[in-house]
Formats: sequence, C-alpha cells, structure tokens
Amino acid sequence: MFENTSFWLLVGMVILIAIVVWKGAHSKLMDMLDARSKRIADELEEARKLHEDAQALYAEYQRKQKNAMAEAEEIVSHAKAEAERIAAHAKEELESTMARRRALAENKIAQAESKAIQDVRSIAADLAVEAAGRIMKEQLQGPNGDAAAANRLVDGAIEDLGRKLH
Repeated sequence: MFENTSFWLLVGMVILIAIVVWKGAHSKLMDMLDARSKRIADELEEARKLHEDAQALYAEYQRKQKNAMAEAEEIVSHAKAEAERIAAHAKEELESTMARRRALAENKIAQAESKAIQDVRSIAADLAVEAAGRIMKEQLQGPNGDAAAANRLVDGAIEDLGRKLH
C-alpha cells in the first residue's frame, strides 16, 4: 500500500487540502473569486450602459437623418417653387417686353404711314398747284390777253395757293 503511487498521491492531496484549510487559503481563494465575479459583473453593467448609450445615440442619429431628409425635401420643394416663380416672372417680363416692342413698332409704322400720307399730299398739292398754274397760264395767254398782267396774276395765285395748301 505504501508502494502504490495512487496512495501517495491521495496522501499528498489530503495534506495539501489540510494546509489550505488550516492557513485560510480557501477564504483568500473565495475572496479572489468574489472579486473576479464583482469585476465581471461591473464590466457587464458597463457594457449594458454602453449598449444603452449606443442605442440612444443610434436613435438620435436616425432622428437627425430623418430631420435632414425632411429638410432636404423642403429645400428641394422650395427651390422648385422658386424656380417656377422665376420662370413665371421671366415669362411675364418677356411678354411685357414683347408687348412694348410691338407697340413701339406699331407706333413707328403709324408714324411712317402718317409721314408717307403727308408726303403724298404735299407732292399732290405741289403737282396740283403746278398743273393749276399751267392751266391758268394757258387760259390767260389766250388770243386777246395781256401776257405780263396775266403772268403777274398767275404768279400771285400760285404763291397763295402754295401757302394755303401747305
């Protein structure tokens, strides 16, 4: 029995356990295990808090993203409305400018027409005066007429007629 290694192994183990119990090592071991357990529990609590903080931060970023998307959509819709307003204003300005130019062109045409009519009337009056003068000269210079007196009379009438027609 003393030659059996298992026996001596058992004896050594019993002595070791007796020393550990007698020196109070088991309380130190229990204290170490308790300290490790507390440290693990603290780490788990800290991890839980970090997880909650991360969840809150994630929720906040999602909210910010939704707000940013809503703001972007609002900016786009405002930009579209502004572009439509600018286009409408430009169209109104173009129509107004075209109406002014049309009115100006019509006015110029009316003035040109009036001047042309006036020129035609002036030319017609000059021709009428000249034709009337010739006719009167021919009638006054007939077989019995005095040529000098007739010429004076015709010249005076022509001058009067020219002034009256213009």
